Amino acid sequence: MSTTMPSDPQQPHPTRNGMPMRRSTDRSAEPQPMRRAGDIPTRHTVSLVVPAHNEARNIPWVFEQIPRCVDEVILVDGSSSDATLAMARHCLPTVRNVQQTGPGKGNALRTGFAAATGEYIVMMDADGSMWPGEIPHYLHFLDNGYDFVKGSRCIAGGGSLDLTRIRSLGNRALITVVNRLYHTMLTDLCYGYCAFRRSFLDELRLRSSGFEIEAEMIAHALRSGLRIAEVPSLELPRRSGRSHLHAVSDGRRVLRTLIAERPGAKSSAPAAVGEL
Repeated sequence: MSTTMPSDPQQPHPTRNGMPMRRSTDRSAEPQPMRRAGDIPTRHTVSLVVPAHNEARNIPWVFEQIPRCVDEVILVDGSSSDATLAMARHCLPTVRNVQQTGPGKGNALRTGFAAATGEYIVMMDADGSMWPGEIPHYLHFLDNGYDFVKGSRCIAGGGSLDLTRIRSLGNRALITVVNRLYHTMLTDLCYGYCAFRRSFLDELRLRSSGFEIEAEMIAHALRSGLRIAEVPSLELPRRSGRSHLHAVSDGRRVLRTLIAERPGAKSSAPAAVGEL
């Protein structure tokens, strides 16, 4: 079952997060006076998984925006040649640095998910294109019965300051495919800001090694009958550096994944999905 749900209006993006991250032992504490607007408490522990490859210049902004409802941050490093790891430790001494076991964003995310200990897992990019302050919106729907929550740039309250014409056309074409093949009414597909219950990780059966893992997650969530909600999200421009996304080749991998994983189709062999 899938649904598109509204969310609270977005709060203005803060420029500093002066408060330390909340620990799991602080759950019974009273809200702090300087608590970020919209940083609502949740009844469950939260792990934030952030794959990164040479993102040292972007890590400070991302980490200072993380709300206190996050209990652990897992940075999955893709053999960075810059100061990504050192910068992460400097900005957040409690960060868990995990080395991914193979190439690709899909491999990085699967490595991070395996290391996560929270009851809820949130995934987001390290390039500054996703505002961590939106995390409480995702947790709200998990707290209220949904199993998988995905950001959408295409519903009221969402948008993008970074979509090129080619990426926009490709995303629209792919969302049409997924809605027809999976008999759903989603509004956005190729956007990797998601949250889900860790108890459903086995049901997602993730195998992809590249950017297509985002589509694989949606496909498997739909096939498993998970209750899905979309929340509005604003995609920001990458703060510095160049994107690792290749619109045409990665778009083909996403399309092949959607077709291979469609209802009634025999699932691909574990290695095959990541090699498309």
